[in-house]
Amino acid sequence: MLVRGIRGAITVDKNSKEEIIEKTKQLLTTLKKENDFKMEDIVSVFFSVTPDLNNAFPAQAARELNWNKVPLFDMQEIDVPGSLSRCIRILIQINCQKTQLEIKHCYLRGAKILRKDLIKETSDQKEGEFK
Repeated sequence: MLVRGIRGAITVDKNSKEEIIEKTKQLLTTLKKENDFKMEDIVSVFFSVTPDLNNAFPAQAARELNWNKVPLFDMQEIDVPGSLSRCIRILIQINCQKTQLEIKHCYLRGAKILRKDLIKETSDQKEGEFK
């Protein structure tokens, strides 16, 4: 069994607990749907936020989605001048048999600019849900 990383990011409009939790849930749900993994396949999840987001821990969103047995870790991004603001990033490590090319990384909302080379249009984006 291999360990693979799944990356994703999303931006929020404001530094509020509700929006941080809501948008983190949206990203987690999209990553799970696009990569079709089971909870028991998850090794760990790392969450990072830009310094301008401090009203909630993104890991709380995972707990509210019942990711209760998964090791979760929150951290703050380096404050690089000119970098994308109000951004939540996620790295999910899973046990799987997929190749790196089969992993679908998801960058939603304003975070689409971060890794244009990794973005594959998700089924939800095709439907217009995450514009």
